[in-house]
Amino acid sequence: MERRQFLQQGTLAGLSTLAFGSAAAAQQNPSPEQTGKTFNLNYAPHDGMFKNNGGNDILDQIKFMHDQGFRAIEDNGMMKREPAMQEKIGNLLSKLGMQMGVFVIDAGDNWKVSLATGKQEFKDNFVNICTKALETAKRVNARWATVVPGYFERNLPIGIQTANVIEALRMGSAILEKQGLIMVLEPLSDNPDLFLRTAEQSYMVCKAVNSPSCKILYDIYHMQRNTGNLIPVMDMCWDEIAYIQIGDNPGRKEPTTGEINYKNIFKHLHKKGFKGVLGMEHGNAFPGKEGEMALIKAYRESDDFL
Repeated sequence: MERRQFLQQGTLAGLSTLAFGSAAAAQQNPSPEQTGKTFNLNYAPHDGMFKNNGGNDILDQIKFMHDQGFRAIEDNGMMKREPAMQEKIGNLLSKLGMQMGVFVIDAGDNWKVSLATGKQEFKDNFVNICTKALETAKRVNARWATVVPGYFERNLPIGIQTANVIEALRMGSAILEKQGLIMVLEPLSDNPDLFLRTAEQSYMVCKAVNSPSCKILYDIYHMQRNTGNLIPVMDMCWDEIAYIQIGDNPGRKEPTTGEINYKNIFKHLHKKGFKGVLGMEHGNAFPGKEGEMALIKAYRESDDFL
């Protein structure tokens, strides 16, 4: 390599590193008066989001989250944790005055053709996993659990598929109602095979199921990708929305990293009197301890709407 080319590449690499460091440093430190202050809305981080500052142990991470002002967590994989750990998490949340957000109900059928078929084996699996979910919910004092009805069965008319899904969800709701656990249906954008794609479709399904244990999880990231028109659609579906998740687009990172005006959305939710949990269902834009502090600062900025 020629000396000039080597020096040019070295300079560019150095500038790139400085640019990243400056971007992270500019965002990383919440002001002293904000550290530990509760937010205007109830944002819920997840396991691993603050592992560099809080440590690898989920219990230590929860303590760190609390110290930063968060008053809820969510954990998609909670049902896979040992019951003893579930109880430890539940006890710590209770001690700290924090809420448990969603965990995922999945019998292994969420990411394949399942409930839309109407087959008894899938309905039985769903009822069984809903029954087990009650045990997990009790240990961690959870009120919500995410449900994904699987993929389209493209050999059946859409009306028949929809009726099959509604029937299965009614069966699951009857189980969850016993303990007041709410399944929140999540329309997704991951691939076009998923049966639930929009909030409006989920609204129709919830109306048909007609249960206090069947509501909508409005994931703003997925809804931006699938339909946009975020606030008007949210308002139209409002009476069936029980839980909200966050992620900017593109990239599925924290607010301020993409195109979504989260400060405006959070202000709208506050005006509507939303008192539920907003799950931080996204990754970190920057790595390491600095990236984690930058994420907190992004939430402080987006939460500053009063």
